[in-house]
Amino acid sequence: MPLVTWDHVHLRSPDPEATAAWLENILGGVIIRAPGRIDVKLGGANVFIAPVTPGDGVNTPPVTPYQGLDHFGLAVKDIDAVAAEIKAKGVEFTREPMTIRPGVRICFIRGPQGISIELLERDQKYA
Repeated sequence: MPLVTWDHVHLRSPDPEATAAWLENILGGVIIRAPGRIDVKLGGANVFIAPVTPGDGVNTPPVTPYQGLDHFGLAVKDIDAVAAEIKAKGVEFTREPMTIRPGVRICFIRGPQGISIELLERDQKYA
């Protein structure tokens, strides 16, 4: 078996600056600029954001849920406080915080271009 490690998540956006700003303002990402591109360091992972322009053959975003990549998940501490903070910033929740099994609480939010993002907390206080 090959040994693999995560390198990046690649997003496409009609407004990469706005997508990067959302990831920074809502989820605490760090914007990294290079000539001709904008990336975000988010939770230790690289998020590359490519521009979408009319006529480039990129399809519109699907409506979740759909087959293929469904969402990405980010671990947080004190999910209820995080949810309250980002809700105050106007973030849309597609699933409010809930305990899915002992020790695990989750919620889902909608990011730019309809991206589904799961926030989760693994903590025995919810057991």
